[in-house]
Amino acid sequence: MPRSIQEILDQAEELARRFEEFDTRLEDERSVEEYLLRRAALSRLRSERQTADAVIAERAAGISWRKIGEILGTSAQAAQQRYREVVEEA
Repeated sequence: MPRSIQEILDQAEELARRFEEFDTRLEDERSVEEYLLRRAALSRLRSERQTADAVIAERAAGISWRKIGEILGTSAQAAQQRYREVVEEA
């Protein structure tokens, strides 16, 4: 289920907003396991945001897609396909 980086970033922002505005009530209580999963998902989304910001900065500094792919542990083409849209919007 491929999603664009912008969709992932939008979801991260929405989850962060919901987390910050969360009003604790007894009926809203969740299991520890659910809490840990939600926390891990939010952490992953924040990490993706940091990666996208770093890729934008790297491209602005003239770093090649080959080098970015190497740092990310993928090919230049895969890095470009994943982050090109975000870089172009920046």
